[in-house]
Amino acid sequence: MTLEIDTPAVLVDLDVAEANVRAYQSYCDSHGLRLRPHIKTHKLPRLAEYQIAQGAIGITCQKITEAEAMVAGGEMRDILLTYNILGAEKVARLRTLAARVPLSVVADSSEVVKGLSAGFADAATPLPVLVECNTGADRCGVATPAEAAQLAQGIAALPGLTFAGLMTYPPIGRAPEVAKWLSEAKGLIEGAGLAVSTISSGGSPDMWRAHEMPLATEYRIGTYIYNDRSLVARGVCDWAECALTVLATVISTPAEGRAVIDAGSKVLTSDLLGLEGYGHVLGRPDLKIDQLSEEHGRITCDGPIGLRVGDQVRIVPNHACVVSNMLDHVVLMRGTEILGTEPVAARGQVW
Repeated sequence: MTLEIDTPAVLVDLDVAEANVRAYQSYCDSHGLRLRPHIKTHKLPRLAEYQIAQGAIGITCQKITEAEAMVAGGEMRDILLTYNILGAEKVARLRTLAARVPLSVVADSSEVVKGLSAGFADAATPLPVLVECNTGADRCGVATPAEAAQLAQGIAALPGLTFAGLMTYPPIGRAPEVAKWLSEAKGLIEGAGLAVSTISSGGSPDMWRAHEMPLATEYRIGTYIYNDRSLVARGVCDWAECALTVLATVISTPAEGRAVIDAGSKVLTSDLLGLEGYGHVLGRPDLKIDQLSEEHGRITCDGPIGLRVGDQVRIVPNHACVVSNMLDHVVLMRGTEILGTEPVAARGQVW
Protein backbone atom coordinates (compact mmCIF):
# COMPACT_ATOMS: atom_id res chain seq x y z
CA MET A 1 0.00 0.00 0.00
CA THR A 2 1.28 3.45 -0.97
CA LEU A 3 0.43 6.28 1.42
CA GLU A 4 -0.07 9.82 0.15
CA ILE A 5 2.48 11.23 2.57
CA ASP A 6 5.70 13.07 1.79
CA THR A 7 8.66 11.02 2.93
CA PRO A 8 10.61 10.47 5.02
CA ALA A 9 7.87 10.60 7.64
CA VAL A 10 7.35 9.28 11.15
CA LEU A 11 3.98 7.55 11.49
CA VAL A 12 2.23 6.90 14.79
CA ASP A 13 -0.70 4.49 14.86
CA LEU A 14 -2.85 5.74 17.75
CA ASP A 15 -4.84 2.50 17.92
CA VAL A 16 -1.65 0.57 18.65
CA ALA A 17 -0.18 3.20 20.99
CA GLU A 18 -3.36 3.43 23.05
CA ALA A 19 -3.65 -0.36 23.26
CA ASN A 20 -0.06 -0.51 24.53
CA VAL A 21 -0.86 2.08 27.21
CA ARG A 22 -3.97 0.22 28.37
CA ALA A 23 -2.20 -3.14 28.47
CA TYR A 24 0.64 -1.91 30.66
CA GLN A 25 -1.61 0.14 32.91
CA SER A 26 -3.62 -3.03 33.52
CA TYR A 27 -0.41 -4.90 34.39
CA CYS A 28 0.65 -2.21 36.87
CA ASP A 29 -2.81 -2.06 38.42
CA SER A 30 -2.83 -5.81 38.92
CA HIS A 31 0.54 -5.67 40.71
CA GLY A 32 -0.12 -2.59 42.82
CA LEU A 33 2.44 -0.46 40.98
CA ARG A 34 1.91 3.22 40.37
CA LEU A 35 2.77 3.96 36.75
CA ARG A 36 4.69 7.13 35.87
CA PRO A 37 5.32 7.12 32.09
CA HIS A 38 8.36 8.85 30.63
CA ILE A 39 7.35 11.29 27.91
CA LYS A 40 10.78 11.27 26.24
CA THR A 41 9.48 8.57 23.90
CA HIS A 42 6.49 10.38 22.41
CA LYS A 43 6.99 14.06 23.48
CA LEU A 44 3.28 14.70 22.79
CA PRO A 45 0.96 16.26 25.41
CA ARG A 46 -2.05 14.46 23.95
CA LEU A 47 -0.45 11.07 24.61
CA ALA A 48 0.67 12.09 28.10
CA GLU A 49 -2.92 13.08 28.82
CA TYR A 50 -4.11 9.70 27.54
CA GLN A 51 -1.64 7.90 29.78
CA ILE A 52 -2.89 9.85 32.81
CA ALA A 53 -6.53 9.26 31.84
CA GLN A 54 -5.88 5.51 31.87
CA GLY A 55 -4.51 5.65 35.41
CA ALA A 56 -0.92 6.94 35.40
CA ILE A 57 -0.11 8.96 38.53
CA GLY A 58 1.84 11.57 36.56
CA ILE A 59 4.69 11.72 34.09
CA THR A 60 8.46 11.52 34.00
CA CYS A 61 10.54 14.11 32.14
CA GLN A 62 14.29 14.28 31.71
CA LYS A 63 14.82 18.00 31.25
CA ILE A 64 13.10 21.16 32.49
CA THR A 65 12.17 22.30 28.99
CA GLU A 66 10.53 18.92 28.29
CA ALA A 67 8.38 19.44 31.36
CA GLU A 68 7.58 23.01 30.30
CA ALA A 69 6.42 21.74 26.91
CA MET A 70 4.15 19.19 28.55
CA VAL A 71 2.62 21.75 30.92
CA ALA A 72 2.09 24.24 28.11
CA GLY A 73 0.41 21.65 25.90
CA GLY A 74 -1.78 19.75 28.33
CA GLU A 75 -3.08 19.18 31.84
CA MET A 76 -0.20 17.55 33.74
CA ARG A 77 -0.90 16.83 37.39
CA ASP A 78 2.48 15.63 38.63
CA ILE A 79 5.99 15.56 37.14
CA LEU A 80 9.20 13.81 38.19
CA LEU A 81 12.41 15.15 36.63
CA THR A 82 14.95 12.33 36.61
CA TYR A 83 18.02 14.43 35.90
CA ASN A 84 20.52 16.35 38.00
CA ILE A 85 19.53 20.04 37.79
CA LEU A 86 22.65 22.22 37.93
CA GLY A 87 23.12 25.98 37.72
CA ALA A 88 21.27 28.98 39.13
CA GLU A 89 19.45 29.71 35.84
CA LYS A 90 18.05 26.19 35.56
CA VAL A 91 17.07 26.10 39.22
CA ALA A 92 15.23 29.43 38.83
CA ARG A 93 13.39 28.00 35.85
CA LEU A 94 12.59 24.91 37.90
CA ARG A 95 11.09 27.05 40.63
CA THR A 96 8.86 28.85 38.15
CA LEU A 97 7.65 25.49 36.87
CA ALA A 98 7.09 24.23 40.42
CA ALA A 99 4.66 27.11 40.94
CA ARG A 100 2.54 25.78 38.06
CA VAL A 101 2.50 22.02 38.66
CA PRO A 102 3.49 19.65 41.48
CA LEU A 103 6.95 18.30 40.69
CA SER A 104 9.85 16.46 42.24
CA VAL A 105 13.46 16.00 41.19
CA VAL A 106 16.41 13.68 41.79
CA ALA A 107 19.97 14.28 42.94
CA ASP A 108 23.06 12.15 43.51
CA SER A 109 25.48 14.65 45.05
CA SER A 110 25.66 17.37 47.67
CA GLU A 111 26.60 19.86 44.93
CA VAL A 112 23.26 19.35 43.18
CA VAL A 113 21.34 19.38 46.46
CA LYS A 114 22.95 22.62 47.65
CA GLY A 115 22.09 24.32 44.36
CA LEU A 116 18.46 23.23 44.65
CA SER A 117 18.30 24.49 48.24
CA ALA A 118 19.73 27.87 47.25
CA GLY A 119 16.96 28.31 44.71
CA PHE A 120 14.10 27.07 46.91
CA ALA A 121 15.16 28.19 50.40
CA ASP A 122 12.42 30.83 50.62
CA ALA A 123 9.78 28.89 48.63
CA ALA A 124 6.36 28.51 50.22
CA THR A 125 6.38 24.81 49.38
CA PRO A 126 9.57 22.74 49.70
CA LEU A 127 10.88 20.90 46.67
CA PRO A 128 10.67 17.08 46.98
CA VAL A 129 14.03 15.47 46.13
CA LEU A 130 14.67 11.77 45.57
CA VAL A 131 18.15 10.28 45.92
CA GLU A 132 19.26 8.70 42.66
CA CYS A 133 20.87 5.32 43.28
CA ASN A 134 23.29 3.35 41.12
CA THR A 135 22.02 -0.19 41.60
CA GLY A 136 24.23 -1.65 38.89
CA ALA A 137 23.50 0.14 35.61
CA ASP A 138 26.51 2.41 36.20
CA ARG A 139 25.06 5.65 34.93
CA CYS A 140 24.25 8.32 37.54
CA GLY A 141 23.50 7.63 41.18
CA VAL A 142 25.17 7.30 44.57
CA ALA A 143 27.39 4.23 44.72
CA THR A 144 26.36 2.63 48.03
CA PRO A 145 23.34 2.40 50.34
CA ALA A 146 25.36 4.25 52.97
CA GLU A 147 25.88 7.17 50.58
CA ALA A 148 22.15 7.16 49.80
CA ALA A 149 21.36 7.47 53.49
CA GLN A 150 23.91 10.24 53.95
CA LEU A 151 22.54 12.25 51.03
CA ALA A 152 18.94 11.71 52.19
CA GLN A 153 19.82 13.24 55.56
CA GLY A 154 21.56 16.12 53.80
CA ILE A 155 18.45 16.83 51.75
CA ALA A 156 16.22 16.76 54.82
CA ALA A 157 18.51 19.20 56.66
CA LEU A 158 18.58 21.89 53.97
CA PRO A 159 16.03 24.72 53.66
CA GLY A 160 13.56 24.57 50.81
CA LEU A 161 13.88 20.83 50.29
CA THR A 162 12.21 17.67 51.53
CA PHE A 163 13.48 14.12 51.17
CA ALA A 164 11.00 12.24 48.97
CA GLY A 165 12.47 8.77 48.43
CA LEU A 166 14.81 6.76 46.21
CA MET A 167 15.07 6.51 42.43
CA THR A 168 17.00 4.08 40.26
CA TYR A 169 17.37 3.04 36.65
CA PRO A 170 18.15 -0.63 37.31
CA PRO A 171 20.30 -3.00 35.27
CA ILE A 172 18.30 -5.39 33.11
CA GLY A 173 17.45 -8.77 34.63
CA ARG A 174 18.96 -8.18 38.07
CA ALA A 175 15.91 -7.60 40.26
CA PRO A 176 17.24 -9.53 43.31
CA GLU A 177 20.44 -7.47 43.48
CA VAL A 178 18.51 -4.23 43.00
CA ALA A 179 16.06 -5.17 45.74
CA LYS A 180 18.90 -5.97 48.13
CA TRP A 181 20.61 -2.63 47.43
CA LEU A 182 17.45 -0.59 47.88
CA SER A 183 16.33 -2.55 50.94
CA GLU A 184 19.61 -1.78 52.67
CA ALA A 185 19.37 1.90 51.75
CA LYS A 186 15.76 2.08 52.92
CA GLY A 187 16.67 0.51 56.24
CA LEU A 188 19.52 2.95 56.84
CA ILE A 189 17.38 5.96 55.96
CA GLU A 190 14.47 4.85 58.14
CA GLY A 191 16.94 4.15 60.93
CA ALA A 192 17.94 7.82 60.74
CA GLY A 193 14.32 8.82 61.28
CA LEU A 194 13.29 9.60 57.69
CA ALA A 195 10.39 8.04 55.80
CA VAL A 196 11.03 6.50 52.38
CA SER A 197 7.66 7.23 50.80
CA THR A 198 8.64 6.51 47.20
CA ILE A 199 10.94 3.99 45.55
CA SER A 200 10.94 4.72 41.83
CA SER A 201 12.21 2.10 39.40
CA GLY A 202 11.83 1.74 35.66
CA GLY A 203 12.92 0.49 32.25
CA SER A 204 11.10 -0.91 29.23
CA PRO A 205 13.24 -4.05 28.71
CA ASP A 206 12.05 -5.51 32.04
CA MET A 207 8.55 -4.04 31.90
CA TRP A 208 6.70 -7.35 32.24
CA ARG A 209 8.94 -8.33 35.17
CA ALA A 210 8.58 -5.13 37.17
CA HIS A 211 6.71 -6.99 39.91
CA GLU A 212 9.84 -9.06 40.60
CA MET A 213 11.28 -6.05 42.44
CA PRO A 214 8.48 -5.59 45.01
CA LEU A 215 10.15 -2.71 46.85
CA ALA A 216 9.25 -0.34 43.99
CA THR A 217 6.23 1.84 44.63
CA GLU A 218 6.20 3.33 41.13
CA TYR A 219 7.50 2.36 37.71
CA ARG A 220 8.85 4.72 35.06
CA ILE A 221 8.65 3.55 31.48
CA GLY A 222 8.81 5.29 28.12
CA THR A 223 9.26 3.09 25.06
CA TYR A 224 6.29 0.84 25.87
CA ILE A 225 3.83 3.26 24.25
CA TYR A 226 5.45 2.86 20.81
CA ASN A 227 7.79 -0.14 21.20
CA ASP A 228 10.65 -0.62 18.75
CA ARG A 229 12.99 -3.16 17.20
CA SER A 230 15.16 -3.38 20.32
CA LEU A 231 12.17 -4.48 22.41
CA VAL A 232 11.01 -6.97 19.79
CA ALA A 233 14.53 -8.45 19.84
CA ARG A 234 14.24 -8.85 23.64
CA GLY A 235 10.88 -10.58 23.34
CA VAL A 236 9.06 -7.73 25.10
CA CYS A 237 6.60 -7.16 22.23
CA ASP A 238 5.96 -8.16 18.63
CA TRP A 239 5.88 -6.21 15.38
CA ALA A 240 2.11 -5.66 15.54
CA GLU A 241 2.61 -3.78 18.82
CA CYS A 242 5.04 -1.27 17.29
CA ALA A 243 3.07 1.96 16.99
CA LEU A 244 5.83 4.13 15.51
CA THR A 245 7.22 3.44 12.05
CA VAL A 246 9.26 5.39 9.55
CA LEU A 247 7.81 5.67 6.07
CA ALA A 248 10.53 5.95 3.42
CA THR A 249 10.66 5.96 -0.37
CA VAL A 250 13.08 4.03 -2.55
CA ILE A 251 15.02 6.67 -4.49
CA SER A 252 17.57 4.41 -6.22
CA THR A 253 18.10 0.75 -7.12
CA PRO A 254 21.71 0.83 -8.33
CA ALA A 255 22.24 -2.94 -8.14
CA GLU A 256 20.17 -6.12 -8.10
CA GLY A 257 20.66 -6.62 -4.37
CA ARG A 258 20.79 -2.99 -3.25
CA ALA A 259 18.34 -0.12 -2.87
CA VAL A 260 18.61 3.33 -1.34
CA ILE A 261 15.84 5.05 0.62
CA ASP A 262 15.32 8.70 1.57
CA ALA A 263 15.68 8.07 5.32
CA GLY A 264 19.18 8.27 6.76
CA SER A 265 20.64 8.99 10.17
CA LYS A 266 18.63 12.23 10.43
CA VAL A 267 15.48 10.13 10.69
CA LEU A 268 16.32 6.54 11.65
CA THR A 269 19.22 7.53 13.97
CA SER A 270 22.52 5.69 14.20
CA ASP A 271 21.58 3.88 17.43
CA LEU A 272 22.28 0.15 17.20
CA LEU A 273 21.48 -0.98 20.76
CA GLY A 274 23.42 -4.17 20.14
CA LEU A 275 21.55 -4.96 16.93
CA GLU A 276 22.79 -5.41 13.37
CA GLY A 277 21.40 -2.87 10.94
CA TYR A 278 19.32 0.23 11.47
CA GLY A 279 15.74 -0.97 11.51
CA HIS A 280 13.31 -3.68 10.45
CA VAL A 281 11.47 -3.38 7.14
CA LEU A 282 7.94 -4.58 7.82
CA GLY A 283 6.92 -7.49 5.63
CA ARG A 284 10.47 -8.00 4.36
CA PRO A 285 12.57 -9.80 6.98
CA ASP A 286 15.04 -10.67 4.19
CA LEU A 287 16.10 -7.02 3.88
CA LYS A 288 18.81 -5.35 5.93
CA ILE A 289 19.35 -1.63 6.40
CA ASP A 290 23.09 -1.96 6.67
CA GLN A 291 24.32 1.59 6.19
CA LEU A 292 23.18 5.14 6.92
CA SER A 293 24.49 8.51 5.85
CA GLU A 294 22.67 11.70 6.81
CA GLU A 295 20.02 11.53 4.09
CA HIS A 296 20.40 8.02 2.67
CA GLY A 297 19.67 4.57 3.97
CA ARG A 298 21.10 1.57 2.17
CA ILE A 299 19.05 -1.62 2.00
CA THR A 300 20.68 -4.87 0.95
CA CYS A 301 19.47 -8.37 0.21
CA ASP A 302 21.19 -11.70 -0.53
CA GLY A 303 19.19 -12.09 -3.75
CA PRO A 304 17.16 -9.80 -6.03
CA ILE A 305 15.88 -7.03 -3.80
CA GLY A 306 12.44 -6.75 -5.40
CA LEU A 307 12.14 -3.00 -4.94
CA ARG A 308 11.66 -0.30 -7.54
CA VAL A 309 12.26 3.44 -7.51
CA GLY A 310 9.17 5.04 -6.00
CA ASP A 311 8.24 2.09 -3.78
CA GLN A 312 7.54 2.84 -0.12
CA VAL A 313 8.74 0.84 2.87
CA ARG A 314 7.69 1.06 6.53
CA ILE A 315 10.48 0.59 9.03
CA VAL A 316 10.39 -0.16 12.74
CA PRO A 317 13.42 1.75 14.06
CA ASN A 318 15.91 0.32 16.53
CA HIS A 319 15.15 3.07 19.06
CA ALA A 320 11.82 4.86 18.86
CA CYS A 321 12.64 7.50 21.50
CA VAL A 322 15.38 9.10 19.43
CA VAL A 323 13.32 9.01 16.22
CA SER A 324 10.62 11.06 17.98
CA ASN A 325 13.16 13.85 18.38
CA MET A 326 14.20 13.89 14.73
CA LEU A 327 11.26 15.59 13.00
CA ASP A 328 9.07 18.58 13.86
CA HIS A 329 5.87 16.63 13.20
CA VAL A 330 4.62 13.07 13.27
CA VAL A 331 1.76 11.75 11.15
CA LEU A 332 -1.06 10.35 13.27
CA MET A 333 -3.01 7.38 11.97
CA ARG A 334 -5.59 4.84 13.03
CA GLY A 335 -4.90 1.72 11.06
CA THR A 336 -4.85 2.86 7.44
CA GLU A 337 -6.72 6.14 8.12
CA ILE A 338 -4.48 9.21 8.09
CA LEU A 339 -5.62 11.71 10.75
CA GLY A 340 -3.09 14.45 10.06
CA THR A 341 0.15 15.81 11.47
CA GLU A 342 0.92 16.63 15.10
CA PRO A 343 3.75 18.93 16.24
CA VAL A 344 6.25 17.15 18.48
CA ALA A 345 5.92 19.59 21.37
CA ALA A 346 9.02 18.58 23.33
CA ARG A 347 11.30 18.06 20.34
CA GLY A 348 14.75 19.52 20.89
CA GLN A 349 14.01 20.42 24.51
CA VAL A 350 17.35 19.44 26.03
CA TRP A 351 17.93 22.11 28.70
